[in-house]
Amino acid sequence: MQSEKKSFKKKLVLKSSLAKETLSEFLGTFIMIVLGCGSVAQAILSRGHFGGIVTVNVGFAMAVVMAIYVTGGVSGGHINPAVSFAMCLFGRMRWYKFPFYVGAQFLGAFVGAATLFGIYYDGLMSFAGGQLLIVGENATAHIFATYPAPYLSLANAFADQVISTTFLLMIVFAIFDSRNMGVPKGLEPVVIGLLIIVISSSLGLNSGCAMNPARDLSPRLFTALAGWGSAVFTAGNYFWWIPVVGPMVGAVIGGLIYVLLIELHHPDAAEAGFKTEPLEDKPEKHELSVIL
Repeated sequence: MQSEKKSFKKKLVLKSSLAKETLSEFLGTFIMIVLGCGSVAQAILSRGHFGGIVTVNVGFAMAVVMAIYVTGGVSGGHINPAVSFAMCLFGRMRWYKFPFYVGAQFLGAFVGAATLFGIYYDGLMSFAGGQLLIVGENATAHIFATYPAPYLSLANAFADQVISTTFLLMIVFAIFDSRNMGVPKGLEPVVIGLLIIVISSSLGLNSGCAMNPARDLSPRLFTALAGWGSAVFTAGNYFWWIPVVGPMVGAVIGGLIYVLLIELHHPDAAEAGFKTEPLEDKPEKHELSVIL
């Protein structure tokens, strides 16, 4: 009987490291969406009685922290296509893994949005008399995806996403730079949570600080299918592409700034260029990363 149990467990164990990492990214992004967007849902659906801007900012940041603690040791806990892109671009991860990571992140965010919708289905149905609205005081679409402030132009919105993600990646690179001050082992996710809180508290007014294509696009697609309709893609003068493209650009800029101004000038990194840890010589280092 014991041997049968062991045999069954062995059958369940994934042999491929890529499969393990892909599954990890799916789970991490799922956790981030359910708990992060859940903090938004609780504030909105209670009309501020059980949450507000503080609980949303802290709740989303802590959702990222928990997601990284679950997945960081397996895949690095990127849970963000912009982070995975920067990791590949600057030699922290091999390019062939990129589509698997990104596919898992988008799928995890979609399933997370569907799960949250199910958890709060009755609340959503009673909030506006059964209507699922995108704008107005009874709007609920922004529980799942970000939408721009009424005054915001597309150019300003794009700059907003680029700059906020630039700060995100620049500081994430610093946190995991072993030649810099560093963070005590095991506390890196907590520091990333603090980073998200400060970015959300300082740069979140314009459009909610998505900084993550999967976090925004997959839940937006789910809302389009779940009853809010295709207007989720036309709202805000077709704002939807801004939280997808902007973070990818910001990730490149943030990584480049850190490498060129800090990392490249470490005494033992002068000859290494961008790839300070050559993939062919050392085990691949999955740098933890994130974002809303």
